[in-house]
Amino acid sequence: MSTPTTRADQLAVAQGLAPTRSAVQRLIDQGAVQWLGPQGWTTVRKAGEALPPHAQLKVTDDAETRWVSRAGLKLAGALAHCPDLPVAGRLCLDVGQSTGGFTEVLLSQGAARVVGVDVGHGQLHQRVREHPQVRALEGLNARHLTREMLVDAGVPEAELGQGFELVVGDVSFISLTLILPALVPLMAPGGELLLLVKPQFELQPDRIAKGGLVKDDTAFADVETRLRLSCAEAGLTVAAYFDSPIAGGDGNREFFVRALSAAPALSGAKARPAAKRPRKTSNAS
Repeated sequence: MSTPTTRADQLAVAQGLAPTRSAVQRLIDQGAVQWLGPQGWTTVRKAGEALPPHAQLKVTDDAETRWVSRAGLKLAGALAHCPDLPVAGRLCLDVGQSTGGFTEVLLSQGAARVVGVDVGHGQLHQRVREHPQVRALEGLNARHLTREMLVDAGVPEAELGQGFELVVGDVSFISLTLILPALVPLMAPGGELLLLVKPQFELQPDRIAKGGLVKDDTAFADVETRLRLSCAEAGLTVAAYFDSPIAGGDGNREFFVRALSAAPALSGAKARPAAKRPRKTSNAS
């Protein structure tokens, strides 16, 4: 009688390493999944690799600690999911920079410059803060962000040029629908956006279970529909919507939305003018 086995991707989902089999596939592609066998920890090479039904799996420590935060693993997986999304040589904006996980991934893939904004203070890891291609701007609320605010905070007008070619973001306690209207005017013509979607911050409280968990699959679908509509209203075209390669720290299923701004401007087009200064507002989300 043959020994029963289970696919590695199915086991990984069952053990909570990632929310879906496609997300596990991205981790496996990075060599970040191992299982405990007779010879010790062994790297899983294929999503369909046959393993004992009760085999213990893990995301490798190297994968978890390569970046200054766990968020780096999320963006690295998302970029692996979008191989046609260029990072090298681009001017990037990191919204909700926090400790700098997303920023560090962008730098590792050749970003020309990363401007990071965060409503908080003192969170950015020292090795990211000291990187010569990073500008860290603290105490700025993305919901009210303007080009002029960036210039006032020390970003040279000439550096901004026609705008950011890639915008990434990981924000909490605020809906992405509230910050999209501010982000789009900061993007270059033909620029791209890749934002982490946290459903618990996109839904009404009555749709969130105890502990802040979202367990209703219809809620996930509703969040996607709402974000696609918000992107369209902001002048963006959604190119992809997919699972984050790993779940949130609280166990919530998370996603990424990739969207494109309008077509590239004609050669020689002038940089867009600075936005009119708004009245001062609170940084509270």
